[in-house]
Amino acid sequence: MSDAAIPSPARAAPITLVGPIAWVRTNLFSGWFSGLFSLLLLFLIVKWAMGFIEWGVINAVWSVPNNQTQACRELKGTGACWAVITEKHRFILFGTYPYEEQWRAFLSILIFIGLFIVSAQRVFWRKELGLVWVGALTAIGILMWGGVLGLNYVPQERWGGLVITLILATFGLAFAFPLSILVALGRRSKLPAIKALCVLYVELIRGVPLISLLFMASVMFPLFLPEGMNVDKLLRAQIAIILFAGAYLAEVVRGGLQTLPRGQYEAADALGLSYWAKTGLIILPQALRLVIPPLVNTFIGFFKDTSLVLIIGIFDLLTAGKTAIIEPAWQGFGIEVYLTVGFIYFCFCFAMSRYSQNLEAELNRHRVR
Repeated sequence: MSDAAIPSPARAAPITLVGPIAWVRTNLFSGWFSGLFSLLLLFLIVKWAMGFIEWGVINAVWSVPNNQTQACRELKGTGACWAVITEKHRFILFGTYPYEEQWRAFLSILIFIGLFIVSAQRVFWRKELGLVWVGALTAIGILMWGGVLGLNYVPQERWGGLVITLILATFGLAFAFPLSILVALGRRSKLPAIKALCVLYVELIRGVPLISLLFMASVMFPLFLPEGMNVDKLLRAQIAIILFAGAYLAEVVRGGLQTLPRGQYEAADALGLSYWAKTGLIILPQALRLVIPPLVNTFIGFFKDTSLVLIIGIFDLLTAGKTAIIEPAWQGFGIEVYLTVGFIYFCFCFAMSRYSQNLEAELNRHRVR
């Protein structure tokens, strides 16, 4: 065999065209202005990071004996006082829930997180998942209220902290999402009465802030109840959040329905499917897949909006954090508390964001050419 017939071995692409060096050259140093701006930004980031490490780690105070905060005050802002988190972390996470029973609230938080993780796995997207939700939420209710299985009864007024935030966000979005689908379908209905009712609901709810709905649920709603009948304050706030989230999510879903090509509807009609079969098997799956980013963006927004329940006296995560520094010994160390609370919110919101990106990429893989 001649030398000309031997194929030459494959050569790797130059590092200036592919890989990290190529990415840095293309995105950060594509020109003199881009390179100068990148260096300036890198300098500011490094300087801020070094300052934060010095304040939050090197000069920080991590614990103090018996609420003696003199060591923290002697820093005069040059270091963080994480001792406030060490002393107040139970109150931030569990509010005024009885100290000896806080293991129940902690276990409820773990059940919520486990429920989210299981629900995020497509392998578990079966009918049995609904039973898992019912069982998990029942277990959370038993743990939080007690009164059965030898557990002491704890009234809802003692609940607070992270578990309240998870309850409001989970139940709010779990009930608001199917409501939004029905409202979005109703707005596209050919029946004038149903369409008008859905339009009125969406425009009325979106025309007022969430705070006003919470006030109405807390103050006005009891006035319309029969004498002697009372609805729990947490339940009233939950209903207000469900109605508010449902109106906004309905517009997102309606946008997905309008995005679908007309041919999809005509193809479904050609198969002779009923309205609900056509909607459930063909239209809705495609519409929801198209609006995953705005749906998750709305989910994240409402997860953070649960902090507004503080105006009606419910101790959510943010309210518990603010209340933790009312004690005179810990006044002046709010930055550490807000950073901790913000980090908790960030963990949940970032997890939702990353999951939505992965889910969108997986569901739209067939569109990649």
